[in-house]
Amino acid sequence: MTELLHMGGHGVYVWSAYALSFAALVGIGIWPLASLRARIRRLKRRGERQ
Repeated sequence: MTELLHMGGHGVYVWSAYALSFAALVGIGIWPLASLRARIRRLKRRGERQ
């Protein structure tokens, strides 16, 4: 198990690359949803004004 984590001395690089890739994929998934929610809120506010 520890050999899997160390990966022949390259574990820090490999696992940090996995972590950054995972974070980027999560961000790519969340960003459009947050943008859509903000756009819907703005449209609702504009509709209430008119």
